[in-house]
Amino acid sequence: MPYVPHGPADIAAMLEAVGRDSIEDLFSHLPADVRLQRALDLPDGLSEQEVRDEFRRLAARNHGQTELVSFLGGGVYDSVIPAAVDALSSRSEFLTAYTPYQPEVSQGTLQAIYEWQSFICRLTGLPVANASMYDGATALAEALLVACTAKRRNRVVLPETLNPRHLRVVRTMLAHRGLELVVAPVGPDGVTDTGALAGLLDETVGAVTIANPNYLGLVEPVLKLGEAGAACGAAVVAAVNPVSLSVLRAPVEYGADLAVGEAQPFGIPCSWGGPLLGFLACSEAYKRRIPGRVVGRTVDTRGQEGYVLTLQTREQHIRREKATSNICSNQGLNALRATIYLSLLGPQGFLDLGEANRARIAAVRREVEASDGAHLPFAGPVFNETVVRLERGTAAGFRAHARARGVLAGIPLDGVAGCGPRDLLVAVTEKRTAAEIARWGELLRSYLADPAQEAS
Repeated sequence: MPYVPHGPADIAAMLEAVGRDSIEDLFSHLPADVRLQRALDLPDGLSEQEVRDEFRRLAARNHGQTELVSFLGGGVYDSVIPAAVDALSSRSEFLTAYTPYQPEVSQGTLQAIYEWQSFICRLTGLPVANASMYDGATALAEALLVACTAKRRNRVVLPETLNPRHLRVVRTMLAHRGLELVVAPVGPDGVTDTGALAGLLDETVGAVTIANPNYLGLVEPVLKLGEAGAACGAAVVAAVNPVSLSVLRAPVEYGADLAVGEAQPFGIPCSWGGPLLGFLACSEAYKRRIPGRVVGRTVDTRGQEGYVLTLQTREQHIRREKATSNICSNQGLNALRATIYLSLLGPQGFLDLGEANRARIAAVRREVEASDGAHLPFAGPVFNETVVRLERGTAAGFRAHARARGVLAGIPLDGVAGCGPRDLLVAVTEKRTAAEIARWGELLRSYLADPAQEAS
């Protein structure tokens, strides 16, 4: 119902109840020099309908993925979301549920979290997963802290091909934890230089991170990288796009001790950048060090199956000095959405999803190969993203050219992993149609054909 403010009689009654004669008298205990001493300088108020109209006007200035065709990626992807995900996750028993502190009244929420953990274990091949994390970036930082604490070592090796936003978050979160961050350089083929990485590893390294696929969309030489990390006694941390696990090796297959990633493609809209959904899985050796919560399945005294919070290592649940993290949310609603999404797909549907991503990025690469003035700088296998290098013009220029025609063409890569101003990161998901990919190719060729680009 519309908001109805207090009338004079209501205000008088409340003042009488607290023993004050006026609003001014109510605040008389405050020193005069901290009070405004004049009316607020605000414009006249608007009616309810006028406010609605103003918000509609402002909202119309936004152009999202319902109006624009998106080839953006870099960690957040425009994917198909089945209607059942919205319908089920918006049910009041899920939408309004809070943290499941009391298992006897939280069985539905606890079971949903347990199923989410089970999915992550199946995808990564690792035996333990926590409830969930804020996002992929903070999940990586937490995993590195877990690894270095367990190993009692103070150096972390990260690949230059890691998502640059994740790298910034890791630097921030580890800045005052006494850990040294070392970046392994990218090679000329767009993946981590294994020789250079090996030269950085010694007995002081607690964790080696493998980003697969990497930020440039390329599949890393994970077996060699995993072997190098294990050889120096470091924990191997895999940072993965979970959709890629439909067709690529599971982290456990290349020796990962911990695996993290961003699960936004599993039924969560892009939403202007968030909220997101991180995940973290680990081997048995690290299960008592991981942050957040772990939900377990048990049997009660009557033999009935039930779910409980088995492990709670955050500072609100145990002594502060014993906590492994101060993470205070398990992103439960987004984890529920991802669980519903994966349940709807099933094993074969998940495999089909990965193949659809592979087929579409192959179609984009064919469009590039058919264009005069652009090429693919890296020949290695990719998943659902690829780098396109323009031979004239700039990536930012092409982006503006396509944006003016209703297409978000990709992300300029200048300064990222050895890339320059002519490099563009292009992503596709199962949502992109053959016609949309062909349109992207037409826009690329029309931009390159502009004589103005010849001098660039």
